[in-house]
Amino acid sequence: MAGWDKGRATIDALIGSGEIERVPASRHAAEAELARARTHVDSARQLLAKDPEGAYTLAYDAARRALAAVLQNQGPRVTSRGGHTAVYEAVRAQLDPPLGSILRPFNRMRARRNEVEYRSSEAPSVTPEEVAADVPKVEALIELAEKAVPNMPRY
Repeated sequence: MAGWDKGRATIDALIGSGEIERVPASRHAAEAELARARTHVDSARQLLAKDPEGAYTLAYDAARRALAAVLQNQGPRVTSRGGHTAVYEAVRAQLDPPLGSILRPFNRMRARRNEVEYRSSEAPSVTPEEVAADVPKVEALIELAEKAVPNMPRY
């Protein structure tokens, strides 16, 4: 645990609450997750005109996978109790500041994806323009994760 300072209190609190758990760190699993994230964002770009809702879900999932890759390389893993919010909180605690502006779109996208997924009859439809606006933000998140994975401390 040496060298783990920024975000440690948040990680410990998430472990204490059962929102994340300690598992063996895996660089291989992190890299595989990043590859899936890249595939998903590429698919989202291809589908945005024909199936904007599906494209948005893929783009969001790409962002989630990128954040999960950071944790997989370190050791913590989100539990079903913690869900997608915990992955965001764990990575944000370590990287914001200075990288909050890259991370913040994830939380907004999570809320929008949930709105579409779980209250689709009440939610406004996802537009191709909305997907097109968020895909570059997802790509920035993936790039951040690709840079962070080899440089983050193990937990």
